[in-house]
Amino acid sequence: MVRGRALNRFLKRPAAVAGLVVIVAFVALAVLAPLIAPFDPIATSWTAIRKAPSALHWMGTDENGRDVLSRVLFGARASLLAGVVSVSIAAGIGVPAGLLAGFAGGWVDAVLSRIVDAMLACPFLILAIALTAFLGPNLTNAMIAIGVSTAPRFMRVARAATQEIAGLDYVQAAYTLGTTPLRIAVRHVAPNILPPVLVQASLALAAAIIAEASLSFLGLGQQPPSPSWGSMLNSAQRFLTQAPWLAVFPGLAIFLCVLSFNLVGDGLRDALDPRGR
Repeated sequence: MVRGRALNRFLKRPAAVAGLVVIVAFVALAVLAPLIAPFDPIATSWTAIRKAPSALHWMGTDENGRDVLSRVLFGARASLLAGVVSVSIAAGIGVPAGLLAGFAGGWVDAVLSRIVDAMLACPFLILAIALTAFLGPNLTNAMIAIGVSTAPRFMRVARAATQEIAGLDYVQAAYTLGTTPLRIAVRHVAPNILPPVLVQASLALAAAIIAEASLSFLGLGQQPPSPSWGSMLNSAQRFLTQAPWLAVFPGLAIFLCVLSFNLVGDGLRDALDPRGR
């Protein structure tokens, strides 16, 4: 019943639904990229260098004669994979830590909160760059770095939700009935902190996609010749006046993908609001 009301509230928000449609389209394009990409994304052609968009190359070609459309499609794989994996890492670290801090309280909460404060004191992207540079420049390490850098945000959300729920009457009644703290945390508290965690996850996906593109732009993420939206923008900056399509299409892909996740996040936040606004 509650899920049905939340779904109805979400569907009544056209912007959120439009964002979800765009996300589904990006996922479908990424999954089907090997089947629908017109060319090999890393195949070069010295006779087709920086060709403008045409019937043969819908988004033109780059400085090495590679088809931009094919590289954008395969680049979606790297960006979406980085978003999903890094957010999964962040939630896997941050949610249990936040649940423990909020439920246990005392010195456990104090220690974990100070660790989170220290990590949040460093800007998110700077921390991700530092971790990636330490681990080594590749997509796997970039995803780990983004996940670790995002974990404090999940910990904060989970901790606040846990503290709010732990003070409710039904939790206190469970204590009175002799239910163990572990069972209360797992059965009564954890399921009820999922709504704010889901909202945070959708917003974190947008941030993770931007972070992956930034790291690839700096040469710390997906390594050439494998396509990535960020590395495509890095290559395009040298040809902005001669071949602007090299920057327009990967930049538009990043913009649409990030905007869509933010719209879905806003829709989820309103739909899952218990006050039913």
